[in-house]
Amino acid sequence: MFDIGFWEIAVIAVVALLVVGPEEFPALVRTIGSWLGKIRGFMNDAKSELEQEVSKAEELKRLIEQETKIAELHKIAEAANTRIPIDKDTRKKLNDNADQSAVARSSDLKQTPQSASESPNGVSKKISS
Repeated sequence: MFDIGFWEIAVIAVVALLVVGPEEFPALVRTIGSWLGKIRGFMNDAKSELEQEVSKAEELKRLIEQETKIAELHKIAEAANTRIPIDKDTRKKLNDNADQSAVARSSDLKQTPQSASESPNGVSKKISS
C-alpha cells in the first residue's frame, strides 16, 4: 500500500520505543493496530460498495442497449406496416383463405396418419392487424 518494507517499520518501532518509553509502547502499538484495522475495514467497505455500483452501472448499460435495439425493431416494423397497407376486405379474404387451407389440411391429415415424431407441413396462421 505505502511500499514500506520490514526495515523501515523496524526503524519506526525503535524510534517510537525511545520516544514513548517501554511502559506506554504496548498501549501505543495496540492503539495504532486498532486504527489500522478500522481503516482497513473502511477501505474494504468502500471497495465493495464501489464494485456494487459498477455492476449496477453495467446492468443499466446492458438494459439501455436492449431497449435501443427494441426501439429500432419497432421502427422497422412500423415502417414495414406503412409500406404494405392491407384494408379490412383484403385481410378478411386472407383470413378466410387461411381457414379454408387449415380445414383442407386437417382433412388430409385425417386421411393420411403421421407418426408422432413428424409435424404437419404448412401450418397456417391468421393475419392479424
